[in-house]
Amino acid sequence: MSGPIIHKFGGSCLREPDDIEKIAEVIRGDEQVILVVSALWGTTDRLYRAAKDPRYASRLVQDLSKQHLRFAPGLDSSKNAHLFSMVLHNLKDALRSLAQHPDDQSALNNLLASGERLSALVVAHRLQEYGYDAYPLGAEDIGITLDGNYQANHVDLQASSIKLDRQTLRGTPVITGWFGEGQNKEIAILSRGGSDHSATAIANLIEAERVILWKDVPGIYTLNPRWGIRTETIPYLNYQEAIELSLMDTPVLHPSTIEPLIEPNIRLEVRHLYHSNDEDKTVIGPELQTKQLKAVGCLPNVISLGFSHHHVDSHQRELVKILGELAQNEVHWWGLESRLGDSRLIVSQHDMHRASSIFERFNIDANHHQHLGLLSLIGCTESDVDAINTLFESTEFELTWLHQTTSAARVAIDGEDLGQALQLLYKLIQEKNRTAVKQS
Repeated sequence: MSGPIIHKFGGSCLREPDDIEKIAEVIRGDEQVILVVSALWGTTDRLYRAAKDPRYASRLVQDLSKQHLRFAPGLDSSKNAHLFSMVLHNLKDALRSLAQHPDDQSALNNLLASGERLSALVVAHRLQEYGYDAYPLGAEDIGITLDGNYQANHVDLQASSIKLDRQTLRGTPVITGWFGEGQNKEIAILSRGGSDHSATAIANLIEAERVILWKDVPGIYTLNPRWGIRTETIPYLNYQEAIELSLMDTPVLHPSTIEPLIEPNIRLEVRHLYHSNDEDKTVIGPELQTKQLKAVGCLPNVISLGFSHHHVDSHQRELVKILGELAQNEVHWWGLESRLGDSRLIVSQHDMHRASSIFERFNIDANHHQHLGLLSLIGCTESDVDAINTLFESTEFELTWLHQTTSAARVAIDGEDLGQALQLLYKLIQEKNRTAVKQS
């Protein structure tokens, strides 16, 4: 028997009461279903504002009560009415604590977590009306443990697997995303967008068949739509390609979303709540035998920092120290060329001053070069490299190839118009796709 299907619904799928009717529709027909939900659209932002500005907080509890009852009429007189009242009461307590102690991290997290708690109550109540045996669950109540105190980057899979209470996962559970129990037993929250990671971590823990992330987009696009170039969604990415693209550019996924799925080989789908046919989606899973150029991630305005030393051994020692300091100060580097006492590191423009100060600490006078952008060519093969070099050789653009892995090649680009370069690459991808279809 296959495992359950995890359906994750973000705030963009919880904008209007009718969205829950659509949720009930898309999960129908699946035998074992677990839902993971974010807060209703805009709620987390309101909670953050209330935490920072007590004047804004005065009517918040009443407003949130009305908003959630608009989504789920009758919740306040249902069998979960006591839970609804408890969440609102705890929300009020958290606001009171923050008014007196603005740096109270525990109160802040309890305040923020109330958005997901209210959402789970609303969704479960409405699903009950559609005939589901649905009920709300707090992530910490089933044993979800995070790898930090108050703030965390990941679900601690090992600790969570020991604590996981499978008995709570009967019927159709609606689980809160984004937070869990920290190592100090207090509520800890993930970074923004962490609910997707919550969903895939739960999938890992319960050996799910697959995870579906329901969004307001029909998948992951060949190019980030922010570049103003209309492109199609990518039918399939392997895990490493998806991680690379999420690191570089895509707002749809965070790298931590993919990681829990790799070892158990769990498939992930990104789908649009209102365009949920089988063709319109991006699937992420194990590596396929056939490789092809399928997407371009782009980080605009990057800086390369070059430095050299006439003694190769001394240079290597310096490089190791610099990389350690960059990691210690959470300065991410995107590319590294190093050979025979000569190295060049690429950082994003907003990290340039912090990176430069680290070089200065080691008395290294690094030379700076600004690039138009850093491109990650997803699924790029050796033949694609040749085709891309040919494509750009008669243009104003200059390419500097940095490194290539089985999932992507990174290249720094110089020139004037980044949008024009991306348009050229997109046309090349389209041509290659047409050729692949003809050959198949």
